Amino acid sequence: MPLTDVAPLEASTEIDAPPAQVWALVSDLRHMPRWSPQCAKTFLRGGEMKVGAKMVNVNRRGLLVWPTQGQVVDLVPEKRVAFRIKENWTVWSFDLEPTAAGGTRLTQRRDAPKGISDLSVKLTDRVLGGVDDFTAELQRGMAQTLAKIKADAER
Repeated sequence: MPLTDVAPLEASTEIDAPPAQVWALVSDLRHMPRWSPQCAKTFLRGGEMKVGAKMVNVNRRGLLVWPTQGQVVDLVPEKRVAFRIKENWTVWSFDLEPTAAGGTRLTQRRDAPKGISDLSVKLTDRVLGGVDDFTAELQRGMAQTLAKIKADAER
């Protein structure tokens, strides 16, 4: 049975840059290796960001390396980009909101609307220290990712 009682993970930051500038960064998922502590490489098949676009990610943690396959499931210019990971069924997203000061509130989120696959749960338990520890690591990683995006956008 898949793990079905999965709370969303979410982190947000305020960026002193307009949504269009932040969007130029986060809408190109090939930048993820620069920001994410887990993603080492992202290949976008066909090179065009659009709903249905597929990508391959190479993830790493120390000496451990593993691939995942993603597909863009939502893309609203200057507002939202979301992609689903085939192997574990999770949906990762970036949402942008303009702030009153002319900046952007950027929120990264991981949802599991269909739960997390048995395969992913078993591998997480056996190789990544268990679901609870890995979830906490992902939450910390989201904060790191947003801090790096903020730094890039504010340069």
